[in-house]
Amino acid sequence: MNAASDAAPARGFDRFVTALSLRRVAIAMALATLAAAALNPLFVTPFTVLLGRLLVIALLLLLAFTAAGLTELRWAPRWLLQVIAIVVTAPLATYLVYLPAVQGQVFEVLRHEGRLSGFILITSTVLVVAPLLALGALYRERDAQARNQALSFELERARLEKQALDARLKLLHAQIEPHFLFNTLANVQQLVEAGSPQAPRVLASLIAYLRAAMPRLADEGATLANEATLVRAYLELMLMRMPDRLRYRVDVPDDVGAARFPAMALLTLVENAVRHGVDPSEEGGEIRVQATRSADGTLQASVADTGVGLREGSWQGTGLANLRERLAAFYGNAARLELAENTPHGVVATITWKPA
Repeated sequence: MNAASDAAPARGFDRFVTALSLRRVAIAMALATLAAAALNPLFVTPFTVLLGRLLVIALLLLLAFTAAGLTELRWAPRWLLQVIAIVVTAPLATYLVYLPAVQGQVFEVLRHEGRLSGFILITSTVLVVAPLLALGALYRERDAQARNQALSFELERARLEKQALDARLKLLHAQIEPHFLFNTLANVQQLVEAGSPQAPRVLASLIAYLRAAMPRLADEGATLANEATLVRAYLELMLMRMPDRLRYRVDVPDDVGAARFPAMALLTLVENAVRHGVDPSEEGGEIRVQATRSADGTLQASVADTGVGLREGSWQGTGLANLRERLAAFYGNAARLELAENTPHGVVATITWKPA
């Protein structure tokens, strides 16, 4: 209990010292100097004496204003307490600065006509100017608090949006990983059902591929080079399934490969090229994966095939819809996915984006 009781005044004093900033002290001293310069022609008192009195008054008013700002009462708002503190402190502070001139004789200030006039003039000036300055300071403080609160709300909103975006990306990853895996297993099943001697080798390659690839599918720090590695492994797997009907090239330069890129984005396009382009074609076809950087920094990653081309119902599955959402979540409006015919036949799928 004693420790808690001692800590409360200490915290209050710390708040008081923090609120009594050097900037506030400097402003109070500057205003006191201006007031002394303005009132000097009306006083016979030397300017240095007048300035000293007004500096003391300004400091006392600042202390009262700051203390009232840290006071909390249910029956009065804080700004009203600060204005009342200024109004009450002004005559008291003025009276106190006159006491040294009369050797501490309390009533001598009021008996001397010149001192009384000075007391009234200084008090009146302070009572007119100080509350206005206090209200101005309160308005600026309230405005600063409103801006800080708005900034806090904006930061909180950005934090929540990032959390929602991360959750969305994880959900999309969770949706597409089974999609990819089941499609690949379906290819293995077809070989098994057809009694192909390639089935055991393909299955062994699939197991090796999944062991290497699955830990990287949801890697948030994935790059285009990582994706190119997965694409090569997948195409090697498909090459074992149709060695006479599939050809491929992967061209991702090192300077482009370092760019951040959503995991499985390029792999989704390659899988679609195999499934909807090369596989349905009697002659098979070639798949070319390449990435380039333009002069303005824009990046492009494309997957082109020489398969059967765009047909009704093809290239419209879950994979592409999922990919578009992931690109929007990853890059915002800075990325787009486009599909086009590949002359003389086939499809070109291109992802274009500009790194932040």
